[in-house]
Amino acid sequence: MSRDFKFFYPIPLAVFFSLHFSLTLNAQNIGNLPEFNLPLTWYESHLRFLASDELKGRRAGSAGNKVAARYIAEKFRIFGLRQATGAEGYFQQIPFHKIIPAKGGSLRIGENQFFYGENLLWLSAEGYEGTTEVVWAGNGWVDEAKGIDDFKGKVVKGKVVVIASGFPGATSAREVWRAATKKRAFAKERGAIALIEVYRERIPWQFVKKQFMGERLTPVMDTTHFSNSGDMPHAFVQENKKELESMLLSGKRLNAKFTGNLIAGSEKMLKVPNVIGIIQGSDPDLKEEYILLSAHFDHVGVGKQGGTTTPTDSIFNGARDNGMGVVALLSAAQALATAPPKRSVICLAVNAEEIGLLGSAYYAENPLIPLNQTIFNLNTDGAGYTDTMAVSIIGMNRVGVEAEFQHACDTLGLRIYVDPAPEANLFDRSDNVSFARKGIPAPTLSPGFAEFGPELFKVYHQVSDEVSTINWSYLRLFARTYAYSARLIADKEVRPFWISGDKYEEAGKKLYNIK
Repeated sequence: MSRDFKFFYPIPLAVFFSLHFSLTLNAQNIGNLPEFNLPLTWYESHLRFLASDELKGRRAGSAGNKVAARYIAEKFRIFGLRQATGAEGYFQQIPFHKIIPAKGGSLRIGENQFFYGENLLWLSAEGYEGTTEVVWAGNGWVDEAKGIDDFKGKVVKGKVVVIASGFPGATSAREVWRAATKKRAFAKERGAIALIEVYRERIPWQFVKKQFMGERLTPVMDTTHFSNSGDMPHAFVQENKKELESMLLSGKRLNAKFTGNLIAGSEKMLKVPNVIGIIQGSDPDLKEEYILLSAHFDHVGVGKQGGTTTPTDSIFNGARDNGMGVVALLSAAQALATAPPKRSVICLAVNAEEIGLLGSAYYAENPLIPLNQTIFNLNTDGAGYTDTMAVSIIGMNRVGVEAEFQHACDTLGLRIYVDPAPEANLFDRSDNVSFARKGIPAPTLSPGFAEFGPELFKVYHQVSDEVSTINWSYLRLFARTYAYSARLIADKEVRPFWISGDKYEEAGKKLYNIK
């Protein structure tokens, strides 16, 4: 069949043909593998349940999310996966703060007026009103090791500090969220009475509003925790034409005036589960090495917290994102439990991806199998598909498994889009990056698309992402590709690793003690 490689990364021909030949020797037996013998109705029944209206969009922390977790756990039990040491049954419980956001209030800095819910969002608030002098402090960042101190030479005690969002070297929204808590601490330590960040990131302001105006979850031990009471006021404001930075750097004295008494929010504790099951490998010499299979099962919920609704529908069912991925994970779990590969397998359905990759980040910090025994992560996630004769593989040419992916797709008659839409930095936008940062080779297998654009966005994070729009034959094809790729990688003679020069290579060398 023809190959459609976008941004193809060449591997040595001798290596490719050697691997391809060894894989082809087993091709005649693939029809007997369980991943090729599940009927179409098997895939359909799982997705119809997970993306049903009754689960109300599976938002992390919701009742529907808990039902989805229980459903996945019961399937793991039925398939014969064993429970992981340290889990509660098949659950890894993540302690979260559920934060009810502050509401109301406004802010005026010079001639610039900001209103809550329009161009002002509170990250932290306590009851406060008054007029106070303002000082500009760059990014509000301090890093002694790098010689950075944006407060140096500035008198901020008793004043409102205005800064630009982000910090030197930040590349993702998650880093910006994490930095915000540290920056509030830096400002408070120096006597500031409030911190205002001028938002300048690539993620649209509308998305940020949705993130911070609704109820939100954050792990108890995570530095992204924004408390809404008992702390100094801290806000994001939308960049405007009357540049605050220029006005403040001009030497003109400006005051900040807070009004509205910032109705403080509240917070409570709850637990949100990841779901985990283990398949023991068949090779005594390799069973202490693990392949981690992951897919997030949460989605964005119901109503305004989800996004734009219609007059007849307010449920964001998430059939594609990431119902298809969960079904693929379930298919791999059943197939690999029925006929185990050489290495052991961790099946991990992660939670809270939609609110910041939090479930995978928690597992990466609190692994139930040591990370240095986890030699690979095959994640599956996607915004949808525009090509039912293809899959997209994000990071395929970075992790040493090109031949296995190509063989799986050739077997199933699929083209491969390698790293489509590089401008969107998709590799760092799904749960795989939580493991990549630790050094684990971690690509993402997604449904087929060549462009992260308008065709996908018709259903991506829309109420229209329902099972009624799913091509069931393609769902089966995609799930088989995921399960068979997982088997090939778990049986691979040589452990996969990052290509030379990859930005996560050094983390991998440290994790696996590679000199």
